[in-house]
Amino acid sequence: MDTLEYYESKKEFNVFVASTFSDLKHFKKEGDKSLFNNLLLKDLSQVKHYVTKRLATALTKGNLPKGKYKVDDFIDQLFIVVFDHFEEVRSEDDLHPWLFKKADELLENTILDEDFDDYFLKNIDDYSRPEWDEMEEKFSTDGGGDLVMIDELDDMSYPKNDYILSHVFIEDDKKELMDKIDKDLDKESIKKHTAMVLHYLPKPMRTVFELATEYEFSISQIAMIRNQSIGEVKVLLDNARKSLEASFFNRYEIGK
Repeated sequence: MDTLEYYESKKEFNVFVASTFSDLKHFKKEGDKSLFNNLLLKDLSQVKHYVTKRLATALTKGNLPKGKYKVDDFIDQLFIVVFDHFEEVRSEDDLHPWLFKKADELLENTILDEDFDDYFLKNIDDYSRPEWDEMEEKFSTDGGGDLVMIDELDDMSYPKNDYILSHVFIEDDKKELMDKIDKDLDKESIKKHTAMVLHYLPKPMRTVFELATEYEFSISQIAMIRNQSIGEVKVLLDNARKSLEASFFNRYEIGK
């Protein structure tokens, strides 16, 4: 059974990772790579999932050569980087976001920059229902992000990501609209629509949103992972949520 399966929530898993800090620090001081890596392996469940999704999205967007890289290539490199630079971790609470930061750096150095076309964002209020349906069909047919590496995702003992509306509609005055969406749409439709919109958003917005919702990192932790200011992260997260809100409102005519 995978380590993550023992924990009911990702926050509980964050606590587990923090609890390994002192032992990892000791193993590093003793130069015992074997014990260090055996324990580190238990800490990397969420990181591996993050790497898998990032690579999958990069493949579908043409920002990574097909067949050249595998998830395990990055994880193997991550073991080396973590051992060599473990002294950078200041406290046990910093360990898990720091692991994501190192993984993010490896990914950013490999994945080509996206040539983002802002047409999608500029026209998010104007797409017709048939246009939304066509986009979703194309998204599904092309593999849509994490579907490219579905075998690797399925092989991982990791709870499937179900996008919760409360991640998008966080203001109190949106509760009525959120309840209406929840009533009118089935869970699978909500999940597919959210995944599709995120796929078409700029990489920084998509990544920040997923770190906040899938992995439950705080704004300050995401800023550390992404090497950005807290203000920049807040703007990206807010814009991602606004784009998702607008997409639900316009595609399903919520509140009209």
